[in-house]
Amino acid sequence: MKKILAMVMAMAMVLSLAACGGGDKPSTSAGSAASGAASSGAAGTSDAADFKVGAIYINSKNDTAGYTYAHHHGITTAMEELGMDPATQLVIQDEIPEDEQQVLTAIDTLVGEGANIIFGISFGYIDAMEKAAAEYPDVVFSHATGYKCNDTNFNNYFGRAYQARYLAGIAAGLKSLETGNNNIGYVAAYGTEYAETCSGINGFALGAQSVNPDAKVYVKKLGAWADEVNESAFAKELIDSYKCGVISQHCDSAQPQIAAQDAGVFGCGYNSDMTADAPNAHLTAAIWNWNVYYRTAIEAAMTCGDASNYVSTLGSGAWYGGLKEGFVDVSPLNEATCAAGTQEAIDAVKELIISGEWDVFSGVKLHITVADGAATVEKADEALVDNTGAEIVAAGGPSVEDSVITGTMNYFVAGVEEA
Repeated sequence: MKKILAMVMAMAMVLSLAACGGGDKPSTSAGSAASGAASSGAAGTSDAADFKVGAIYINSKNDTAGYTYAHHHGITTAMEELGMDPATQLVIQDEIPEDEQQVLTAIDTLVGEGANIIFGISFGYIDAMEKAAAEYPDVVFSHATGYKCNDTNFNNYFGRAYQARYLAGIAAGLKSLETGNNNIGYVAAYGTEYAETCSGINGFALGAQSVNPDAKVYVKKLGAWADEVNESAFAKELIDSYKCGVISQHCDSAQPQIAAQDAGVFGCGYNSDMTADAPNAHLTAAIWNWNVYYRTAIEAAMTCGDASNYVSTLGSGAWYGGLKEGFVDVSPLNEATCAAGTQEAIDAVKELIISGEWDVFSGVKLHITVADGAATVEKADEALVDNTGAEIVAAGGPSVEDSVITGTMNYFVAGVEEA
């Protein structure tokens, strides 16, 4: 039946497939994402009005904070930037669990509704997205946080969240100095099982240690990407049992930040600015500007000439951007809670990363001091070691390769412990 549907859709989408034609190829590599996203491409053509975007969400499209909210906001913002109308050109299947058959059913529905490109935002959608890309070669498939792709109509995308985590860690570390409490808690979906969570935890810890060398990060893992009940319960446990004065997170909701506020401590959120959820606790959040990628991807799909040319038009089967591309960042600092000098310290480190002068997982560590509203950043050749003392990068050595950060970073750095 799926094959029949594909044939029917191929006939019904003659005009919409033409939307992949027209205009020059945009510059879409992560290294030039900003310029690619800014190009007009097919945005001003009549094809843009016929193009449909499909999305599969793990949580509700009506969320007001967190992971799904950040993706939904990114997609709708990108579409508006391209002159598209999300109300009529975005079709969504939300609250879809990481169950292959349910994801495949959601994909069938989106194809039936005329989606030209389908975004799947959760890691566990990976196998279904791969199968569907083979089954529907005239549709583009783009999968967040994964690692699979083909050379035609299926890619993956993610970013250097560890860079934004480092900046958030600076805010947490300065707050820990101000309060005199070196213990920082971290509610994580997973620990060392996934490089995604592990690299973020490590980046955050190194950021905190750059301003407070005595900072210790205690990680309490959920074993799931989203679990609002335990996100709150685990934050409370870190506060009560480990005496943590700042709570960070890699989970979907603002519950850890709310728990921090209820306990009179502080926190760093994730995915979106969570200050509104916990105005007396939240410092800043590591955030994604997903529209940077979504605009690039939608433009590539509209200008590729045919879905089979999508990956070559995008420039790679794996799109990976960071601070330099404006893809990740930290949310505006909460002036009511952040320690003095936080903005200056973050700005100084951000400049080093964007310029390419320094990156997080190298054998060069930053030592940051703040005084009289100014931040002083000193670099020192020091080995990067894990929490067992094993050397990861020799003193003065270059940052670990991207393949490690995205795939095989399965260790915690010194100063990180599992709670």
